[in-house]
Amino acid sequence: MKSAVSHWSPARLDPDRIVPLIRRWGAELGFQQLTITDADPGEHRRHLRAWLAAGYHGEMDWMERRELLRAHPERLHPGVRSVIVVRLDYSPAGDDPRTALADPERAYIARYSLGRDYHRMMRKRLSQLAARIDEELVPHNYRAFVDSAPVLERGFAQRSGLGWIGKNTMLINREGGSQFFLGALYTDLALPADAPLERGHCGSCQACLDLCPTGALVAPHQLDARRCISYLTIELRGSIPLELRPLMGNRIFGCDDCQLVCPWNRYAQPTGEADFHPRHGLDEAALIELFQWSEEDYLQRTAGSALRRIGHECWLRNLAVGLGNAPWRPAIVAALEQRRQHPSALVREHVDWALQQQLRRRRDLIARSG
Repeated sequence: MKSAVSHWSPARLDPDRIVPLIRRWGAELGFQQLTITDADPGEHRRHLRAWLAAGYHGEMDWMERRELLRAHPERLHPGVRSVIVVRLDYSPAGDDPRTALADPERAYIARYSLGRDYHRMMRKRLSQLAARIDEELVPHNYRAFVDSAPVLERGFAQRSGLGWIGKNTMLINREGGSQFFLGALYTDLALPADAPLERGHCGSCQACLDLCPTGALVAPHQLDARRCISYLTIELRGSIPLELRPLMGNRIFGCDDCQLVCPWNRYAQPTGEADFHPRHGLDEAALIELFQWSEEDYLQRTAGSALRRIGHECWLRNLAVGLGNAPWRPAIVAALEQRRQHPSALVREHVDWALQQQLRRRRDLIARSG
């Protein structure tokens, strides 16, 4: 059934009445926050250009190829006038990521990827929001995006007042920290824009820069993705640089360190979304257990998950690095030996490196005990 406001004509629509309705509908769809800005990325266009010019995007060539689509939203969605930005928290209740990080024999998986993949679910909800505006308020031309197209989501979120860009380059929200997903809805409606925050609230803190395991945060607000563990374990398809492997520890898919150390994440809200709760015990899994998954196991247990994105070959590559960084154990050596003749040269290379690390630790143990 259509709303009582469905008879409104575009000429009679009052933005002061429209926006509260849109926010209410967003909340009903489960979004923790909804903000609005215009379709001009502002200074974020310049920041993107400088980041690409520095080569910080590494092998993510699509970032450079599609720069103009990010910098000029009208090229991606002609006629766009406003951007509706939504926030959806993902942190599982009762989860303590530091426990997994502290155990070198456990696999650390970025918390956003422990449950089901967020892309489809969020995009569906954004489309439902857009359809309701279309049906109950005014027809409009729209397109929903969730980290799957050349869109400067963080830039629009900052310009709409949803948060500020922290020194770790993450968007930080005073009430929710940074452990949330962002979605953007491009629309040709001219909606009143929310005011951006006047300033950030990182102050003199630089805990994220000091803690980054690989030194990927080369300066405040400057991330060299080529050194970032998230890039190395997810985006990079080739060999992980030798000098960075020991610094990765047990992180096999993504990295949360710059968020875990951020004081604002004490305000991160636990998610009520069942889809984001850990699946298959991945929040407690041992490195050796995951390394023994066959490709069939991997495909079955990562169905509907962001983990599927990297493929079984890179999954084994990342786990081999984790096992190479683990304490010496005969069982770890045996597991690595079983993959030594793997069909993939990439896997074999990282397995051989891991075996060398394990044998070196064994020699060190013998030397200390003798």
